[in-house]
Amino acid sequence: MAILVDASSKVLIQGITGKQGTFHLKQMLAFGTDVVAGVAPGKGGGVHEGVPLYNTVYEACEHHGIDASVLFIPAAYCKDAALEAIEAGIKVIIIITEHIPVQDELIIVNRAKLKDAVIIGPNTFGMASWKCKLGILPNIAFSPGPVGVVARSGTLTYEIVGSLTNIGIGQTSVVGLGGDRVPGSTFVDMLKRFEADEATQVVVLVGEIGGNAEEEAAEYIKTMSKPVVAYLAGKSAPPGKRMGHAGAIIERGKGTYEGKVQALTTAGAQVATFPYEVVEKVQQLIRRS
Repeated sequence: MAILVDASSKVLIQGITGKQGTFHLKQMLAFGTDVVAGVAPGKGGGVHEGVPLYNTVYEACEHHGIDASVLFIPAAYCKDAALEAIEAGIKVIIIITEHIPVQDELIIVNRAKLKDAVIIGPNTFGMASWKCKLGILPNIAFSPGPVGVVARSGTLTYEIVGSLTNIGIGQTSVVGLGGDRVPGSTFVDMLKRFEADEATQVVVLVGEIGGNAEEEAAEYIKTMSKPVVAYLAGKSAPPGKRMGHAGAIIERGKGTYEGKVQALTTAGAQVATFPYEVVEKVQQLIRRS
């Protein structure tokens, strides 16, 4: 099993004919993702890398039962593209784009809530379940198995997931929340899904400094029956300096590394100091189960 999407999910790509859309389409197809349609205004009726093209999301949905959409759309146009997907009834929407204006992000997220759609991102690496990758994760890192992963940081996630795969421990699903200040989904949203997923035995949380997402996650972790292993980036970050992501900044003493570690530890999560320790802790937990 997995969360949100699986091998049977039918996927749409918005912005499919652009440089990034084309490259990652090929990678997604190689992974096994069932990409059934692409949207490229003005190119409807054509075919791109074997995938039929449509001018609008509505047209694509009329011809295919779309379960999820991935957006490779420039920031200035991303709001309209995301709202089009939401209004078309697509329930899982992955927004890879970064630098989307905060006001646009708020509009997207609020509209998605009204329509009961799940937004992953913006500024995300996407997500992957077995035979269904949505986004820009490297194919080689992922393998099927019992570990659920939810993260704010992309490259750290690749390292941890790849290391798990290398020792034979696969994943049910890997989800990137994105690094912006207005995420479409939270740690708690995904932790709830992993808790309910029968195939997930252990959950890995990859967080970072800034905001209170990890502290909120800690409150939910207290109620979980499944073990959680956490790693936090930004231990050495100076206060007031943004570290890569818009959301990764310590302000007025809030969102500190120490505070997050304390909250997660108190909640019962095992907090790793280094990425390799995540793998060791997960391996120990899997052996016990």
